[in-house]
Amino acid sequence: MGIFKWLAAMTAGFLAALGGGGLALAAQPTPWQMGFQPAASPVMERVDGFHDFLLVVITVISIFVLILMIYVFVKFNARANPTPTRTTHNTLIEVLWTVIPIIILVVIAVPSFKLMYYSDRAVDAEMTLKVAANQFFWTYEYPDHDDLTFDAIMLEEEELKDGDVRLLSTDNAVVVPVDTTIRLLLTANDVIHAWAVPAFGVKMDAVPGRLNETWFRVTKEGTYYGQCSELCGANHGFMPIMVKAVSKEEFAAWLVQAKKEFAADKHPDPTRIASVGLRAE
Repeated sequence: MGIFKWLAAMTAGFLAALGGGGLALAAQPTPWQMGFQPAASPVMERVDGFHDFLLVVITVISIFVLILMIYVFVKFNARANPTPTRTTHNTLIEVLWTVIPIIILVVIAVPSFKLMYYSDRAVDAEMTLKVAANQFFWTYEYPDHDDLTFDAIMLEEEELKDGDVRLLSTDNAVVVPVDTTIRLLLTANDVIHAWAVPAFGVKMDAVPGRLNETWFRVTKEGTYYGQCSELCGANHGFMPIMVKAVSKEEFAAWLVQAKKEFAADKHPDPTRIASVGLRAE
């Protein structure tokens, strides 16, 4: 599987150079991107490995089917067989084409279930992040840190500054410490949404009246982007996610500042919310 990772890395590097995008991180979509964003969590690393494994399996199957079809075309065409066989059954072949696919599916299912259960719930979580989805912004809460709460709304084009990413940057970023197991709790206040950050391998529905749980552990400092991945209304495409992973020392310093900044502002600016609702008009 190493060859596939090498080819993917070479392709990503070439495309990044071709696009000329001076992006510091591949934690966001890039022009002509064909593969995953580089993994920044243990879950995504396993997703990457499982993807490479499946790529090998489907490639072998596709080559086998192609060879079999070419053999049938050559061996059993009308010129080679002017008098076609009247064989209707072959017990050995029928057993093989039943048993072999079952074995293949089992081989795929075992790592698939292992990955699914690995990504399900946090074991010994070190902190909790609660996410509430709204049309069309996110509300974040840090229950382990005096219930620090704030909202994140997409920046309008006129609000963008150097380093901001159009349609992906928000006014307030989610800040988390690296090398920390974070329990993620999700719900919604109106319709179904989905919180998805590709570099973390996280994509979880936020459902009204229900609390869903998953986890992530960021292994590299940097800024990571995602989007709502469940059609939730006219402005579904304007619900980005912006996560900044920093050192534990920087996170502690940010908490002190954030508690002061958001202490008196528990709710989003109503004018900002109004602008979010007007985008579709």
